Parts: sequence; structure tokens; C-alpha cells
Amino acid sequence: MITVTEASATAGALKRLSDEGVSIWLDDLSRRRITSGNLAELIDTKHVVGVTTNPSIFQAAIGSGEGYEEQLTDLAVRGVTVDEAVRMMTTADVRSAADILRPVYDATGGRDGRVSIEVDPRLAHNTAATVAEARQLAWLVDRPNVMIKIPATKAGLPAITEVIGAGISVNVTLIFSLERYREVMDAYLAGLEKAQAAGLDLSAIHSVASFFVSRVDSEIDKRLTLLGTDEALALKGRAALANARLAYEAYEEVFAGERWLALTGSRANKQRPLWASTGVKDPAYKDTLYVEDLVAPGTVNTMPEATLNATADHGNIHGDTVTGGYAQARADLAAVERLGISYDEVVQQLEDEGVAKFEVAWQDLLDAVTKSLTGKEVDGE
Repeated sequence: MITVTEASATAGALKRLSDEGVSIWLDDLSRRRITSGNLAELIDTKHVVGVTTNPSIFQAAIGSGEGYEEQLTDLAVRGVTVDEAVRMMTTADVRSAADILRPVYDATGGRDGRVSIEVDPRLAHNTAATVAEARQLAWLVDRPNVMIKIPATKAGLPAITEVIGAGISVNVTLIFSLERYREVMDAYLAGLEKAQAAGLDLSAIHSVASFFVSRVDSEIDKRLTLLGTDEALALKGRAALANARLAYEAYEEVFAGERWLALTGSRANKQRPLWASTGVKDPAYKDTLYVEDLVAPGTVNTMPEATLNATADHGNIHGDTVTGGYAQARADLAAVERLGISYDEVVQQLEDEGVAKFEVAWQDLLDAVTKSLTGKEVDGE
């Protein structure tokens, strides 16, 4: 039996998370979520202060056709290309969500109230095309609270610098490794320096760095299970948290350094760490694991709705669970390495798979919209 005290404790988990300095963003968007008032309700009742999207989210939303029927009909009559149709629908959703979140954006001075939209994943390894796409998306959405998502590939790094340098806020996505995360922060600082040299208002430029969590456990746990020793099995479920905590340590270091301090006089904003892929994939783990164990000030946690609801229902938020764990985090990753599991190999594999999965989702979306526009199956179906 749940006591009144316990009930009030769980009911306030999202508020306590917010009070600890964690911005709660929703990792989902659809036309139905917007028009039904659900997004506005989550802002009012679940402390949601931002939204992230990705190609998989749009594939699920638009691929079903629900809520998009009228726009698809209009686009078909106009005879637009499938790429143009997809961009018209996705940017319309992001624009509407940005309008709903505008009061949050205004109240937080631009820190939150953000909606992210990703560049075409097929451009992940093309710097110039990524920059051009980012500019186009910012123009199409035409809202100050939009963030353009750029993948943290090698080609994405200089694109981040260029886009930030142009005064466009960026959500850097698909970060898995600590080395790449440092490169992302470096690219952001270089972009701020470029914007500063151009005379832009640095206070209007914001960025988050989306550090992926659960996928790290999924891959490393799989390898630990194959080893099957007691030592290996004891390390399951620890690598992802260790990786994220060491990312936060790197964040603290970089944003206390001389290069950052030189920008603070121009009212620059720190690039906040964002915990992504926070839905637990292993049913053996608590469904709020990547929320409760990654509480730290100045972070963002973007959650699928199931994780958001689980946290509201039975989350246990009990202060900072990151900054005191750096030594243990290093020990956990070192223990994994000693078992012959290569950290560098795993994180590179996850980056490659992440880009590939988004490319597949994007192609599936294009195929579904092609079918809706023409009434015909696409080749290969």
C-alpha cells in the first residue's frame, strides 16, 4: 500500500528533476500531438520545456498519415516532389510546436522552449551540404526557438562551427564517445568565436550536445553477456552511465577553461549536455534508470513519453547523481576494456549504426509520402 507521503513524493518527481537544474524535453512530435492539445498539456502538467525530433520520430508520425491527410492532398494537387513534401510537413510541425513552446522560450531567455529538427541524414558525411541544409531549415521554420540538429560525424564538426558562426542555434546529435564530445565542444567554441568576430549577439545563440545513453549499454551488455563470466555479467548496465558521467566531467572542464572564459564577456551561453536515448531497452533495468542516475545541474534529459510518464509515476529523484561518480565511472569503463571489449570500437560502431538507422527511417518516410502523393507503391515494396 502506497502511503500519502510516498504518493506525493512520486507525484513530484518531475518537478524535483526540474528543480535540480535538469530541463525536461519530450523526445517525440506528431501533428496529432499538436492539434489535440497534448503537447500543451505536457508543458502544463509534466514540466516539459522542449521537444526533440529525429527522422525515426517523423517516420512514425507522418508514415501513418494520421493528421496529415489534408496537407498531403494539397501537396499532391500541387505536384511537389517527395523531398519538398516531407520538408513542408516536418517544418510545419516544428513551427507549430515552437509556437506552443514560445512562452517557455521567452520566460527562460531562450534557454528552453526549444524544438529541434534534424538535417537530412543522407548528408551526414557532407559538410557543405549540411551547412546549406541547416540554413534552409532555419529559414523554413522561421522561429527563434528552433534548433537545427547536426550529427557529430567528422564531417559534421566543421558544419557545427559554420552554423553556430552564422548565429543559428544547434543541437548536436549522435554523440557516443568522450573524444568526439570534446571535439563537439571545440567546434561549438570555434563557432562562437566566429560569430563574435562577425559582430553577432552571442547571447542569442544556444546549443545542446546530445550524448546517447541506452545504446551504449545495449551494445556493451551484449558483449558482456557473450563473455558470460561473473566479472563480465557484474558490469552489465554500468557502461552507459559511466560514459555519460565522464562526459559531464569533460563539460565542466571545458566550460571552466580560458577559451570559454574569454567568451563570457560577450554573454555567450554554455553548450549544455543533453541525455538522449534515455528509454531503457533492457526490461531487467528500472525504466527510469537513465533519468534518476543522470541528474546534474545544467543538463537536458529528452525522454520518450513512456519514460516521462514512468518518471512522473514512480521516479525517485534524490539530488545530483553525476558529479560524485567520476572515479567509479573511469573504473567501470577500464574494467570493460580489460575484458577485451574495445571502447573505441563500440562507440564508432554506434555512431555508424546511428547514422544508418536515421537514413533508413528517412527513406521509409520518403517511400510512405511517395505512396500518399501518387497513390502508387514505390519500387521495392
